[in-house]
Amino acid sequence: MKEKLIRFMQGRYGIDQFSKFLLIVGLIAVVASSFFWDSIANVIFYILGWILVIYCYFRVFSRNIPKRYSENQAYLSKTYKIRSFFQNQKNIWKQRRIYHIYTCPSCKQKIRIPRGKGKIEVRCPKCGTTFIKKS
Repeated sequence: MKEKLIRFMQGRYGIDQFSKFLLIVGLIAVVASSFFWDSIANVIFYILGWILVIYCYFRVFSRNIPKRYSENQAYLSKTYKIRSFFQNQKNIWKQRRIYHIYTCPSCKQKIRIPRGKGKIEVRCPKCGTTFIKKS
């Protein structure tokens, strides 16, 4: 069975970030449609959700790989700032146990100082401003 699926998927595009996004948004829209009882919003969300899910599967099984690749690259370029913001926040949150993260008062550069150093004078590597912080 696994070999048949592998053979079937040869030459097809497969799953990428844009397909995952379409599938998640489509399923959320279908579930959201159940919250609107006897209204036009119910029908709109339901149809929109299934259109997104069907388009997701169309992309997964497509043999036009360059077209699907360019769609994914366009999606990734449009969402770059949002994705990098959340990645940076995740990295900062992981480092909070070991480091204090201060912001320079003049240039807003983020500076990472190890915890447990007491009262220290911090020099900004970007602009050279010095300020005192308790670590």
